[in-house]
Amino acid sequence: MNTLVAVAIAPFGVGDELSANVAEVVKVIRESGLPNKTYSMFTEIEGEWDKVMETVKKATFVLAEKGIRTEVIMKMDIRPGFENMMTEKLQRMEDKM
Repeated sequence: MNTLVAVAIAPFGVGDELSANVAEVVKVIRESGLPNKTYSMFTEIEGEWDKVMETVKKATFVLAEKGIRTEVIMKMDIRPGFENMMTEKLQRMEDKM
């Protein structure tokens, strides 16, 4: 089933600058081949449930396997019968403005 996820995966206790660790996480997400977009606080990923969840797990474990405490915040939209939600949800809103 198509799933849209907004996820923030971040290290804890590694200092004030997190960009190097976050870059490792985003790289795993981009290499998944799933549609994704990274913003300042979250990365959106869209695809079939199992593939999306597998990608979130791999992206999380890239830090956790290094012994880094890792925080994951996730919001999901599972909407049967819909695809391309990452772009079409925004387009429907823009069309109404």
